[in-house]
Formats: sequence, structure tokens, C-alpha cells
Amino acid sequence: MTETATAVKPQIAFDDFIKLDLRVATIKAAELHPNADRLLKIQLDDGTPQGRQVCAGIKAWYDPAGLVGKQVVIVANLEPRKIRGELSQGMILAASDIKGEPPADGSEPERDVVVLTIDRDVPAGSPVS
Repeated sequence: MTETATAVKPQIAFDDFIKLDLRVATIKAAELHPNADRLLKIQLDDGTPQGRQVCAGIKAWYDPAGLVGKQVVIVANLEPRKIRGELSQGMILAASDIKGEPPADGSEPERDVVVLTIDRDVPAGSPVS
């Protein structure tokens, strides 16, 4: 078991968990963020007429063109905010793990990041529970 798998956050009440609006979204376009080295700017079909944009720190692990068409899980009710001048209207969920042994010098370990995807197509906007 890795270090990230053993880190446990405090328990929350079920009422807090159900406040999250987790949804399936389809990536319609992805490009490098114009003002950030680690971010991608991603356009999503979230089942709404206008869709939404998110900024995701996954540039080191994903080619933008390879993301187009993937269905991902998003936090849809996260308060929108500007990230380096671009509006981000949610968050794409991802898992991460430390690659190899953590550095002995205490520096940030190298990580592997995997976007959570859906194993078969469902309509964009479908709730996740």
C-alpha cells in the first residue's frame, strides 16, 4: 500500500457528502492554458445547453488532444473561480499516487495522475453517486 493510499482525512457527515454534485461530463475540447505551465483549459459538455470550462492541473500527464471525447467525473457545484485569468467552473476528479520511493531529501515526490473516466457511455450530466 502506498503513502497516498494510507492517508486518511477526517470523517464527514453524510449530509456534507450529499452537498457535492458529482456529474459525468464529456470533454469537447482541451488546450494548453495560456498563462500557466501545469494547467489545461478544458471545455465540457455537462448536459447543460452552455456547457462549462474547467482548468485542470493535468498537463504533465495528458496530451490535450487525447482527452477529447473522454467522459470524466466532475464536481459540478464547486464555486467558479479565475485561475491565471481563465474561468474554472468545476473540477475534474483524478487519482494520484507516488511513483517509486519518496525522495529522502523531503522534496516533492514524483506522482502519477489518472483522470477518473467512465467505462461505458452515459449521457453528459448524469449524476454520480
